[in-house]
Amino acid sequence: MQYNFKSIEKKWQAYWSENSTNKVVENYKQDKFYILDMFPYPSGAGLHVGHPLGYIASDIYARFKKTKGFNVLHPMGYDSFGLPTEQYAIQTGIHPKIATDENTKRYRSQLDKLGFAYDWSREIRTSDPNYYKWTQWIFKLLFNSAYCTIQGKAVEISDVIDYFDSNGNIGASYFCDDNIEEFTASQWKLFSEEDKQRILLCYRLAFLSDTMVNWCPKLGTVLANDEVKEGRSERGGFLVEQKKMKQWSLRITAYADRLHEGLNDLDWSDSLKEMQRNWIGKSKGVTMKFNTESDDLIEVFTTRSDTLFGVSFLVLAPEHELVDRLTSDQQRNDVDTYLNSSRLKSERERQSEKKMSGVFTGGYAYHPFTGDKLEIWIADYVLASYGTGAVMAVPCGDQRDWLFANHYNIDISNIFKDVDISNSAYEGKEARIINSDFLNNLSCEDAINLSIERIVKEGIGEKRINYRLRDAVFSRQRYWGEPFPVYYLNDIPYLLDDKTFVTLPDIDKYLPTESGEPPLARAQKDDWNVFKGDRMDTNIMPGWAGSSWYFLRFMDPLNDTEFVSREKLEYWGQVDLYIGGAEHAVGHLLYSRFWTKFLYDKGLIFFEEPFKKLINQGMILGRSNFVYRIKDSNTFVTKSKKDEYETISLHVDIDFVDNDYLDLDKFKNWRNEYSDAEFILDSDGRYQCGFEIEKMSKSKYNTQTPDDLIEKYGADTLRLYEMFLGPLEQFKPWDVKGISGVHNFLKKLWRHIHDKDNNICVSVDTASELSYKSIHKTIKKVEEDIERHSFNTVVSTLMICLNELIEQECKNQSIISDFLILLFPYAPHITEEIWRELGNKESITLASFPKFNSKYLAEDQISCPVSFNGKMRFKILLPFNMDKNKIEDLVMSHEKTKKYLGSSKPQRIIIVPNKIVNIVF
Repeated sequence: MQYNFKSIEKKWQAYWSENSTNKVVENYKQDKFYILDMFPYPSGAGLHVGHPLGYIASDIYARFKKTKGFNVLHPMGYDSFGLPTEQYAIQTGIHPKIATDENTKRYRSQLDKLGFAYDWSREIRTSDPNYYKWTQWIFKLLFNSAYCTIQGKAVEISDVIDYFDSNGNIGASYFCDDNIEEFTASQWKLFSEEDKQRILLCYRLAFLSDTMVNWCPKLGTVLANDEVKEGRSERGGFLVEQKKMKQWSLRITAYADRLHEGLNDLDWSDSLKEMQRNWIGKSKGVTMKFNTESDDLIEVFTTRSDTLFGVSFLVLAPEHELVDRLTSDQQRNDVDTYLNSSRLKSERERQSEKKMSGVFTGGYAYHPFTGDKLEIWIADYVLASYGTGAVMAVPCGDQRDWLFANHYNIDISNIFKDVDISNSAYEGKEARIINSDFLNNLSCEDAINLSIERIVKEGIGEKRINYRLRDAVFSRQRYWGEPFPVYYLNDIPYLLDDKTFVTLPDIDKYLPTESGEPPLARAQKDDWNVFKGDRMDTNIMPGWAGSSWYFLRFMDPLNDTEFVSREKLEYWGQVDLYIGGAEHAVGHLLYSRFWTKFLYDKGLIFFEEPFKKLINQGMILGRSNFVYRIKDSNTFVTKSKKDEYETISLHVDIDFVDNDYLDLDKFKNWRNEYSDAEFILDSDGRYQCGFEIEKMSKSKYNTQTPDDLIEKYGADTLRLYEMFLGPLEQFKPWDVKGISGVHNFLKKLWRHIHDKDNNICVSVDTASELSYKSIHKTIKKVEEDIERHSFNTVVSTLMICLNELIEQECKNQSIISDFLILLFPYAPHITEEIWRELGNKESITLASFPKFNSKYLAEDQISCPVSFNGKMRFKILLPFNMDKNKIEDLVMSHEKTKKYLGSSKPQRIIIVPNKIVNIVF
């Protein structure tokens, strides 16, 4: 009666592959359901047990939807461009494609062992030229488009050119850079071709511009904010500085309002939508211009114009274009020193910095209403990329300004009636305004309205809606990524024609050139598959380029003539359910929404949002272990004695630890530096490690691969167990202590319906009413719980049902079949095996979900537990509200009562109708 999961899982994985069981074809008469995972980057480390969590949940839901009659699209592919592979290539000289192919094979092997029902005929890889040529095609569309603010959509750049031919740019309603000078139609016609192209770059949705970026000299590339930690690259820990560079960018800011408003109609969690709203940062306010001693104008944006008489000084971002002009000779050295230090901080660090830092320029501005002189400071808490790169500092009404003013002993004016600002700023809106000329005695809201009216009337500024969102830097100075379909003539970028695409050329090294150019600059003219103009663009696109539209390509991955056919696009439509980690809540999701809206504007798709419903799975956390090294030594002290020394905590591989005790020999053999390590041990001669629950990561040595657990318990057990750990959205610590209980559940199922020779043993006899009740209440709950994505509760429901069927000695084939279909999405291998043993010719994948019948749940009977001396021994089916005397008669005459009593006489019989019977003897 052995449950041989190894042979069963191997058998059915081979069968599904050989028979293309999970292949999906378009059936235009059948309702569709499109479910998608955020596809993985295939790292060299492979999958650890935390990675499959979302994949298991999506596979369960996909299989469930199939049993409900839907045509389900559930594809998988790889986000296969990436910096780690390129770093590996730099270290080893191995081409990134070779390493990527090897890593992808390992991922595929691990995914197959888990029994996922992916349609692998639709597999895509972002590093495949047959895929990224369409990413280049979308880039060409972006380059050849502008955004019309009247139509509220993307239009052809030729529309802009036509407008310029007739009107110049005066009154133009096209989204563009802020610093565009006006020109007439006649002036436009006199411009050189190069000048026209430079002007058009200020309107294109894909454009070149000078941009402040996170530059890592050691890696030789620009890094995204989330790739920088505490001023260093996340990969390698190298110093990162702020630097102005000519970069490709996408004008996502043109879509800011649509991205903000579109969130209202999405079935996403409120917290996730709020994260996107905060990133977009929509705010309504007014711009104001402050004149300076040098007659330069400093423009600021504020949402609190009611506080304009509380302005004590102005603050510029270190990158502000007027910094150099406004800095006095006396302050020049101090300013230069401060600017150099600020370049080492990323924008994210500057925003989160608690310590106040800044420098006085030596220059002054004039208050537009009072004429008072205001000091002009520089501080890195002001960002050049947000608003105007300058703020009017109101210490009485803004806590950061208050801290700054107190730190540098700047006078603070109070404009709030009966409010004490001696200990902190007042950031509320309930007080009345004082010391503010025409705003005196007004409420804050009334003062905001009146001040805006006067600011506009006096020509000092204008109303504006501002966004924190900034244009997306779209180029990287690396090798392993999508190349640009761009060449240059006289330093002006031009696109290759619509039918020509660039493939990555082979190069001899993957490092920047000696002159600091990107690695692709190493390619000679003959190395390129196409070469035009003076030179090809040697940047690459960022990793999120290919992942911004991959959900569309899965619909039609082998189409070589268009990015997706209209017919298939109209059938599959939006992704109905998208599952992935919260770490992509802003970047990937925002960019994907942007690209989708753009493609909608171009008439290429018929929906504006890519993902109808989104679930962020929680993280499975690892249990890390630590050793404690005494500072400036190679001696390690056990946990109980570490406080006696000055120690450094170091992660240690959990494979060297058993129940928090370190295997000293394994540790010493781990690295050369530890070979002569010495240890201060506990009194029992053992070394106890510390532990902490934290993110599962290769760098923390706390990962566990699914391979070992599959080898020991089987894929079905692992799938069930990961769901059993808790709600999908929650963070959960990994602990294998409970996995044997889940494995025993499957063994119990096997034993229940197999004889001692492992032959299937079921009955066609009519099942009891109690058994029908057990299965139908389970059908109801399983369906309800899966539909609301409560995957963990389904596991316990199935366990309860099996226990009841075993207790009822139910082996009815119909009920067992229904139970198998309910279990099938979670444990496809064992259910497929038993399904075939029951005589079914087709795969359980084609089975229909059992129909719930409410009549079996009618409460005319109750399953009443019967206990002996307080220990429950069996259950008996009794009519609801049965008389106590009749209950006693039925229980005492039952065969099992006689068995458990034996020769003993009952001393007392406790009966609680509809609840319990307890026989005391």
